Amino acid sequence: MNDGAPNRRVDCLRDPLDNRGTAFTEAQRERLGLTGFLPPRVETLDEQAARVLENLRAKASPIERYGYLSALQNENETLFYRVAMANLQEVLPLIYTPTVGQACLDWSRLYLQPRGLYITPEHRGSIAGILRGWPRQDVGVIVVTDGGRILGLGDLGANGMGIPIGKLALYTACAGVPPSRCLPVTLDVGTDTAGVRDDRFYLGQRVPRLTGEAYDALLEEFVAATQEVFPGVIVQFEDFNNANAFRLLARYRDRLCCFNDDIQGTGAMGLAGVYAAGRLTGRKIGEERILFFGAGEACLGVGMAVVAALQSAGLSAEQAHARCLFIDSKGAVVTGRSDLPQHKRIFAQDRPATADLVATIEDFKPTILFGACGHGGMFTQAALEAMAKHCPQPVIFSLSNPTSKSECTAEQAYAWTGGKAVFASGSPFEPVTLGGRAHVPGQSNNSYIFPGVGLGLIVSGARRVTDAMFLAAATALAGQVSADDLAKGRIFPPQAQMREVAQAVACAVATVAFEQGLASRPVPPDLAEAVRQAMYQPVYAP
Repeated sequence: MNDGAPNRRVDCLRDPLDNRGTAFTEAQRERLGLTGFLPPRVETLDEQAARVLENLRAKASPIERYGYLSALQNENETLFYRVAMANLQEVLPLIYTPTVGQACLDWSRLYLQPRGLYITPEHRGSIAGILRGWPRQDVGVIVVTDGGRILGLGDLGANGMGIPIGKLALYTACAGVPPSRCLPVTLDVGTDTAGVRDDRFYLGQRVPRLTGEAYDALLEEFVAATQEVFPGVIVQFEDFNNANAFRLLARYRDRLCCFNDDIQGTGAMGLAGVYAAGRLTGRKIGEERILFFGAGEACLGVGMAVVAALQSAGLSAEQAHARCLFIDSKGAVVTGRSDLPQHKRIFAQDRPATADLVATIEDFKPTILFGACGHGGMFTQAALEAMAKHCPQPVIFSLSNPTSKSECTAEQAYAWTGGKAVFASGSPFEPVTLGGRAHVPGQSNNSYIFPGVGLGLIVSGARRVTDAMFLAAATALAGQVSADDLAKGRIFPPQAQMREVAQAVACAVATVAFEQGLASRPVPPDLAEAVRQAMYQPVYAP
């Protein structure tokens, strides 16, 4: 709290980390020069939260609720997180997917006040100075995007800032990373989406997207500056396009503590879903045949995780790859194609190309169908009927966000497979009753993985992020799926249990960091207790 002279009264009311609004006591108001600046009644944090929740529920639409919560976060973070943590199931879809997709589309029109940092090519040579200007110097996690591939919405440029802000809100709400240690960054390198660039309200650079050596030089200076200003800070790359995501991860993963959530986080989340689904179907992972509709960061990330898990289960690399077939925008990823980049070529199968999704299903006979293509409705009735025809209990993952981009709805997945499907989606769907039986879909969202990963990295002081950490995170997440969840057909825990999930994931990740000699902190006598103690609690300081 900014304790001191009366002329600091404005600061303590405007700093969201210090402000407690109507909860300032009479003694605090007098000491801080706030007497008369607030209504006379002193509220408790719980009373404030009850008022916020009632006002939130009175809003007419999800985007209005998003705006209300954003304003609260910018005014009083303690109150914001008190409401969020006590109502995770209700609030998470409002502060992140699916609502954040609409917020990004409308970002420049909704903009009211700054949050996070915007860095442009014009800042070359001064990026470290900009980072030093951030008011909190104990930054532990940076989530950075260049807006190149926001969810399934494409290149939104500077409007993508909603993603780092939303991701970091989940770091705190789910894993208890203190909000003071979170820094959202957008690298505004332009946009190739004319509709965004030409919007009269667009707040980003109205230029085509930066590429080539100039783009790489900006990224290099930014990454170097993060380590200079905030030594050891975790850098999470978020929603970069395919052309940049894989090569940036390869360039920096052995230089600093960083990861790409769209590749590695999605991979761990998808693998956890495969593990949990096996408890429902009775199939071991080595028996699965997985068809990926999409060959971008999400599907390839899951494919990489699954191949690693299959090899751990005793399959050779060749056998593991043979159980994973990909379809991209030009058809099946097969060796006969000459247009495949390296990150796809490693998954190319030596088989004839098939005409479409249905033909591929009939030929490959998958037991699991993953979709992350960014186009809604691609899992047609014919495709899902084909899945159910040859597999007694097919598993369907419809990962694309927001809801409008989902490859199929929960109702379609269950109805078109005659109730056989095990279904999970990137955006939430309501339970479906079919033939007198209630089916509860799981939400296969990265928020089950990355907050706990970040917390585990912080607790251990990890110097690098490894694939083994994400495999451990996947196993930990799958272990949080209860028998009751499975009885309902749900292969992910309810979002209300996100805090418990994050603790389990953090312990798993930290354990690997200690075992691999990558931790910069000593092993605590009780790791689980150390993780719990590290988790921020939204309470006003005495």
